[in-house]
Amino acid sequence: MGSSRIASRTAADGEVTDGLRVDARRNRERILTAAREVFAERGIDAPMATVARRAGVGVATLYRRFPTRDDLVRAAFARQMDLCGRVLAEAVDDPDPWHGFRRLIETVCALQQEERGFPAAFLLAFPDTTQEHTRACEHGERAFATLVRRAQAAGALRPDFHPSDLLVMLLANCGLVAALPGDGAASGRLVAYLLEAFRAEPARGALPPPSAVRLRDFSGPFPKELRREC
Repeated sequence: MGSSRIASRTAADGEVTDGLRVDARRNRERILTAAREVFAERGIDAPMATVARRAGVGVATLYRRFPTRDDLVRAAFARQMDLCGRVLAEAVDDPDPWHGFRRLIETVCALQQEERGFPAAFLLAFPDTTQEHTRACEHGERAFATLVRRAQAAGALRPDFHPSDLLVMLLANCGLVAALPGDGAASGRLVAYLLEAFRAEPARGALPPPSAVRLRDFSGPFPKELRREC
């Protein structure tokens, strides 16, 4: 009887897989999936109770796993945040600073298109942001400033580009993604235009194919997502 309660280890990963931990992992994944869906629909300021209902768990369970909204947002978009950090580090070390700069911009903007809740998560801070998260943001800002200086010293990036221009670009792409959530071509073309504008000497290369959106198809007020996510 007692031996049946002893946690077993899987051959695949060697982790303890007793029923409680399996359920806990499943609950966590359900919460994170629900959070991404709710944040995409209602913004990252959506009620935590809404996320709990979507996940099929109690509010107490959600708060036990994620005590603050900041914890939930960062966990929901951990993969995207980790990828941004990794690409930034690779960009700083790239022997061709313009290649690193371009890849970083394209990666972050593609992630904005991929997950509709990610733009706000990437751009906004919360009152309960941890010191660890704040330090990570400061490190990212310093790394990007270093990349900018390297690209400018190489003569690839226009000398009047300022690191704050990155935020302006991301906000512009955020608005476009919110207005045309299914149109990756529009976002890709905007990014290509802006990268050409950032170059010290425009390469005049071919732009990505244009979006299929037409002015007559885009009528009425801007969608709520445009105001909520940006």
